[in-house]
Amino acid sequence: MGMTEAMARFVIEVGEVGLLTLSFVRQLFRRPLGSRLVVEQLDNIGVRSLSIVNLTAIFSGMVLALQTGTLLAKFGAKIYVSRLMGLTLFREMGPVLTALMIGGRVGAGITAELGSMKVTEQIDALRALAVNPVKKLVVPRVLATMVMLPVLTLIADAFGIIGGMLIGVTELGLSATYFFSSLMQMTQLRDVFGGLFKAVVFGYLIAIIACEKGLNVTGGADGVGRATTATVVAASVSILVSDFFLTKLLLSFSL
Repeated sequence: MGMTEAMARFVIEVGEVGLLTLSFVRQLFRRPLGSRLVVEQLDNIGVRSLSIVNLTAIFSGMVLALQTGTLLAKFGAKIYVSRLMGLTLFREMGPVLTALMIGGRVGAGITAELGSMKVTEQIDALRALAVNPVKKLVVPRVLATMVMLPVLTLIADAFGIIGGMLIGVTELGLSATYFFSSLMQMTQLRDVFGGLFKAVVFGYLIAIIACEKGLNVTGGADGVGRATTATVVAASVSILVSDFFLTKLLLSFSL
């Protein structure tokens, strides 16, 4: 019975996300465009997340270079460390780690904000004033997340490469010039754009799940807390599951 209820709840959640996506698409280009609201969310989602994303990226790059360099050194191939870590960062670690960090910070924030508005009946007040809550609340957040996540991913890639270069120079005995030239020889634009495409999809998943959870909060302050936790879990799982299918899709185009 428990498994049946869980499956039923999952189907309902997917359906609600799908319906919210349709509403988002319908309201996206309706006037007024609400550019001021989008700019506010760009600042909240992007600029205020820079520090945590950069810190995560630079240490992830350092760890990746240290682990791969130590392993490759056993086979006399540590000179290829930048090639391996570059592909790993651009294709996988950059977009996935950035999305997980944004899902924890931004996703939880969106759910808490919308959930608080729901339990204090502010969303009902918007409807009473003939303001569409999807247009006012959902569209700016989803759009801003889809725009800013690729930008943050690019910045994370750069900081990850810098972190890897520091380890390559100080621990592996490589020169910075060779590190970058070797990286550029192996890396192609499609590797970078593939990661950015993933970031756009991850941004949509984070924002739409967070908005759906926030708009359907029940049970007062306790309900807001439960919805916030559920958002972080659902967004993280969605990122990891969708990453597999996106990777298969991108690899099929590169063959």
